[in-house]
Amino acid sequence: MKDRDIAPNLGEVLFEFVQLGGQMRVAAVHANSGTEVTIIAPLSASEMQMKNLALAKLRRALMRNSS
Repeated sequence: MKDRDIAPNLGEVLFEFVQLGGQMRVAAVHANSGTEVTIIAPLSASEMQMKNLALAKLRRALMRNSS
């Protein structure tokens, strides 16, 4: 499943959710820079929790790449 969101201070972020057994692989891609991160979350987590975790990792990656 693919999804788009507008994240504060980030702009457009694309999400992809792929179920892998009892886990969900979530990829978050920053539309402007093409920076991509992935997380693995339990299926018991909500979509919002998964997105928030992926966004936090994406923010860290963008900060690391900008310095």
